[in-house]
Amino acid sequence: MTPESPTHRAIIAVFKTEQPRLIAGLTRVVRDISLAEELAQDALLVALKTWPERGVPDNPAAWLMQTAKRRAIDMFRHRSMARDKLAEIGRDMDSAGDDAIEALHEQMDDEVGDDLLKMIFTACHPILPAEAQVALTLRLVGGLTTEEIARAFLVAEPTIGQRIVRAKKAISTAQIPYAVPSGAERAERLASVLGVIYLIFNEGYSATAGEDWMRPQLAQEAIRLGRVLAGLAPGDSEVHGLVALMEIQSSRMAARVGADGEPVLLLDQDRGRWDRAAIERGLATLARAIELGGESGPYALQAAIAACHARARVAAETDWSRIAALYGVLAQISPSSVVELNRAVAVSMADGPAAALVLIDAIRDDPALARYHLLYSVRGDVLGKLGRHAEAADEFERAAGLTRNGREKAFLLGRARDERAA
Repeated sequence: MTPESPTHRAIIAVFKTEQPRLIAGLTRVVRDISLAEELAQDALLVALKTWPERGVPDNPAAWLMQTAKRRAIDMFRHRSMARDKLAEIGRDMDSAGDDAIEALHEQMDDEVGDDLLKMIFTACHPILPAEAQVALTLRLVGGLTTEEIARAFLVAEPTIGQRIVRAKKAISTAQIPYAVPSGAERAERLASVLGVIYLIFNEGYSATAGEDWMRPQLAQEAIRLGRVLAGLAPGDSEVHGLVALMEIQSSRMAARVGADGEPVLLLDQDRGRWDRAAIERGLATLARAIELGGESGPYALQAAIAACHARARVAAETDWSRIAALYGVLAQISPSSVVELNRAVAVSMADGPAAALVLIDAIRDDPALARYHLLYSVRGDVLGKLGRHAEAADEFERAAGLTRNGREKAFLLGRARDERAA
């Protein structure tokens, strides 16, 4: 069987789909993420060898898990670490025989969803730096390869590999329980989980570097992760709020670039190209978040803002006053200069650029925004509307100098030229 054969591609596709659940289920038993990955890869190698001859099983996921189980049992029996591992799971297979093996099989067949939820919380543990959380989440829960993660974030593959290795080592060294925390710890960890998923989405929606304005595959992976989490935690309003936000935002992706890949601003987009199915899914999910009492959660509020845009058939129908009010609420529960900047954009549309400039200038000296290129591009836009074209051009040029995205840089320099010519 060659790597290009249909059977090989089918096996790889099945494995990529099932890999997160497989690793999650194995991790619960062996208490070691790296070992679980190794066992999953062993199962893949056996599949690559046997499926072309015997055909793809009716239940590929169960087949892969069963194969990995057998490999785990074999390793526990023959490796020097066997007794320690067996003690951890309360079994002594060397002396207990087949009954112990069957008990292990039953243990490994517990609810897969619980295992996946544990994996998500483990990958996003606050002991890990944010970039490591993202890499580990995409690797273990998203099923992406190290190469795919590196390509998505324009980081060298060895760097991503090192982040993942260090993250797994940190989890092992700190003896982080493979479990979903409860109470205040769960709330803290859930915020981290949602933050990582949204960070992945934003990198796909507006790439921070490179020559592409967006990376749709990365955004779609974040949405998939959000849906998985919503299925595992159906009663959590903020999870639904985040999924709603990502669904509605993603609906615009086809309209956000022109024929040559150049950025198209929201007010200039062809709304006929917006994905109405994604909008409807997002609105329904937002309604679910509100039903669960999460209307004032930060993600639900942002989804409500996105919904205002989605409901406007043309840009002129956008309810900018409501958007500004929603940003005001968001600023109260989740204060930040970035939220204030977004509120200023809405105020500019609702009350005029002069009112917006007051808000922008109130935050322009915040050190957190010193290298935030959108501060200067928004200020440039407001100054241009006020007829202060030379100042506006300066701001657009400053913004262009700060962005690492090639498409965005070209767009901002174009805005600067237009202002100087005005």
